[in-house]
Amino acid sequence: MSGTSEGPTPGTGTSPGTGPPEVTHRDHQGTGLAELRDYRAAFASATLPMAVVDHRGRIVRANDALGGLLGAEPASLAGQLAADLTGLTSDAPARRAYTEVLRGTRPRFRCARQLKHADGSPLWAEVTVVPMGDPASGAGRVLLSVADVSDRRELRERLRHLRTHDPVTLLPNRTLFLERLSTALETLSSPDGSSPGQGRIGLCYLDVDGFKAVNDTLGHRIGDRLLAAVAGRLTDCAEGDGHRAGGHLVARLGGDEFAILVEASSGTPQLTGLARSVLAALQRPFEVSGHRLSVSASIGVVERPSAGTSATALMQAADTTLYWAKEDGRARWTLFDPERNAHRMTRQALSSTLRPAVERGEFTLEYQPLVGMADEVVRGVEALVRWNHPRFGLLAPSRFVPIAEEDGTIVQLGRWILRTACRQARRWQLEHPDESALFISVNVAVRQVWDSDLVTDVAEILTETGLGPELLQLELTESAVMGSSGRPLQVLQALSDMGVRIAIDDFGTGYSNLAYLSRLPVSVLKLDGSFVRGFRYEDGAHPSPADETIVEAMVQLAHRLGLTVTAECVETSGQAERLRRIGCDTGQGWLYSRAVAPERIAELIGARPPEG
Repeated sequence: MSGTSEGPTPGTGTSPGTGPPEVTHRDHQGTGLAELRDYRAAFASATLPMAVVDHRGRIVRANDALGGLLGAEPASLAGQLAADLTGLTSDAPARRAYTEVLRGTRPRFRCARQLKHADGSPLWAEVTVVPMGDPASGAGRVLLSVADVSDRRELRERLRHLRTHDPVTLLPNRTLFLERLSTALETLSSPDGSSPGQGRIGLCYLDVDGFKAVNDTLGHRIGDRLLAAVAGRLTDCAEGDGHRAGGHLVARLGGDEFAILVEASSGTPQLTGLARSVLAALQRPFEVSGHRLSVSASIGVVERPSAGTSATALMQAADTTLYWAKEDGRARWTLFDPERNAHRMTRQALSSTLRPAVERGEFTLEYQPLVGMADEVVRGVEALVRWNHPRFGLLAPSRFVPIAEEDGTIVQLGRWILRTACRQARRWQLEHPDESALFISVNVAVRQVWDSDLVTDVAEILTETGLGPELLQLELTESAVMGSSGRPLQVLQALSDMGVRIAIDDFGTGYSNLAYLSRLPVSVLKLDGSFVRGFRYEDGAHPSPADETIVEAMVQLAHRLGLTVTAECVETSGQAERLRRIGCDTGQGWLYSRAVAPERIAELIGARPPEG
């Protein structure tokens, strides 16, 4: 036998199976009490202000840090509403979220609040509320903590200031300006947040004239100091406009562009008055680092009801108006004009659709007869282009040809006009073989001479259509051929050598320098209609002797140079008779016919005027 026993262990005084559980329970209880004491000690000594809050929102226990923050003994805070002490009731969303955490329906809540320290200094605090137990168990106690984030907030504000302010002038930059503009429009358009308001808003958008010259010649350092001085004068003007300081926002939008936002405009007179004061202020010389500098400003002024407008629309209007001020001569202010803007918008619409319109075939040609003054027989026709615009209807050349010349579309359009006109002239020739063939006159823009191979185009089109070169006349304005040399002169000479006639359109309105007629391959002069209008005898009008003398001299000069003369804008028989006596060769105008469709021209071919 081993001498062991299964009975009770000597000296224990316990029965089997009861010892260990009792020992374990005492150990666990002791450990739990120790941990609780540790937690309470950590809570009490923590530097982070904290409080335990019950489901009613009342403080159960606060630590020393929270008492120090609020200037009270921690024990005295028990029973007080935590939300009142930490500003959680200052707005409805925060109060609602806080209540949800107390009820156990929200896992946590955090917000920033501006509080006042016990010593009177303000601070920004981040208040956090989290359940102390299992959130799924429902309402219970929560732990509220208050972290001082003033330094973080200050850093954030400094970074925002850097992001929203111009470092050179210290003014708000474009970012802050657009934020303020959007906010102002929202506030003015709906003061109570429910119905449209009657507020008005105004904007002076300006560009410093002459700044680039200063910057380029004296350097960026002087340029920056000049901008800072400009900013100072703009601020003075804004603050002196009868409003409290800061009532108007002055901003630098970039480069030498500034804006003054009037958030509660009293009307257009206020904005124009402000623009005048700005213009006068900037026209006074600046003393910058020993330099006396003179600049001015171009100012676009926009003033309108805030309801129905947007920040984008207001800025577009201001930008357009600033462009007008520059276009009108700079050193001035210009008020936004809806009618002028509508014309600009129409021009933009035409510009954007011009090239596709050529490709879609939206253009057509009408033809105006050129009639012999001696026998009133149709000798030729001028091709005049029209645009069948799907939105604006039938447009005359004056509405779109200048745009086509600016963007280069005139090269493509001009080639189409030339081909179509030559094809039509050849068709008339084939349909009326027994009559003298009509010549076709086509306008050519100076850009066609420079930007296309006009000689090749003409040669190819004449070959393609079968029209003889002697039946083609190309019209260029006097200003376009004035001073021609190099490529333009070579082009004109090559066309003349080909047999094509060159006509000078609107002769007499350009440089009035006749010397170039002797060296250019010109065949025809077309007298500008302003001279012919002075020939009127009808309706009690008295003819202008000076106009008659000038026209007679030009006709005689042209004939001496071997040129023929066409008079434009012949509207009355009296004008025609006087032009015929002077010796003018052909006439063009409403007396004979307006521009008409090709079918109407076919009826005029070979027609003779009635006897007597």
